[in-house]
Amino acid sequence: MVKVGIVGASGYTGGELLRILAQHSEVEIACITSRMHAGKPAYKVHPNLRRVLNLSFEDIPYERVAERCDLVFCATPHGASMEIVPTLLEHGVRVVDLSGDFRFEDVAVYERYYGKKHVAPDIRAAYGLPELHRKEIRRAELVANPGCYPTSIILGLVPLLKAGVIDAPHIVADAKSGISGAGNKPRETTHFPNAAESVLAYKMTAHQHLPEIEQELRRFSSEVRVSFVPHIVPVIRGLTSTLHCFLTQELSPEEVRKLYEEYYMNEPFVRVLDVGEVPRLSAVRGSNFTDIGGFAIDGERERVIVVSAIDNLVKGASGQAVQNMNIMLGFREEEGLRSVGIHP
Repeated sequence: MVKVGIVGASGYTGGELLRILAQHSEVEIACITSRMHAGKPAYKVHPNLRRVLNLSFEDIPYERVAERCDLVFCATPHGASMEIVPTLLEHGVRVVDLSGDFRFEDVAVYERYYGKKHVAPDIRAAYGLPELHRKEIRRAELVANPGCYPTSIILGLVPLLKAGVIDAPHIVADAKSGISGAGNKPRETTHFPNAAESVLAYKMTAHQHLPEIEQELRRFSSEVRVSFVPHIVPVIRGLTSTLHCFLTQELSPEEVRKLYEEYYMNEPFVRVLDVGEVPRLSAVRGSNFTDIGGFAIDGERERVIVVSAIDNLVKGASGQAVQNMNIMLGFREEEGLRSVGIHP
């Protein structure tokens, strides 16, 4: 059994890691940390884990975490991981980092969009989107787990860009996420009376996920430019991206769908829907699947519309982190991730 640990296991992504790893046949959870909840049983913070995991949170030095683990997940806030990861790597531990600290090839981009000075600029990570970077992930010591919006948007656009059938400088991504994407710390925008029965656009030109999206899509076209507007919607979990692209050649909806079917035919966690079938959040909620559909053609305006949906806490965070761990350690990629979406 491979011993794994979770640094920052009391948040939403930490709880999802625990839920998923509890069903994993190849690992033993050896250590879970939380400064705020040190000494508490995990189920006191994550009540769904009662009688599932007999573990308590600890507050111990990262060197001791490394001594007890073969691989560690960092489920810490942006800016914290870059202080922790170097110590873990120095002790020979492989790491999957769920923050944004190591996602960028250019540290200056991170510092601009996250507003933090990077303290470990020389450490490089594999970008943890398996559908694009499986080979790099397999041999990596550090994997930077993608953001939730980038996961949905990148997977929703790659087949079109690879085929060269859309106008790369003019892509619009209209994305909506459940409130859990903001984390478990109370905020004015996520306070129930403010968030319920409402939709809120935010960071309309400067969201930190925008350069991450463009960085990965520019592997297919250097001309990519994305107008990305995220929204908070009054659901707990789930994320849907409506992607508007301008065609550079005439295509039918069936031809567009075929591009996706061929590109993702061997991917275990991407489901390509039928033409006209729009992904439902309830179909992916609780699962590691990405559902991609729509494939609507507006011929008069030479436009194609594609919709991509994920669970922001699973494929958008912890599920993808476990998928990356499976690849890194040579496990079956679907191990621990067989949960079916909760519908309705």
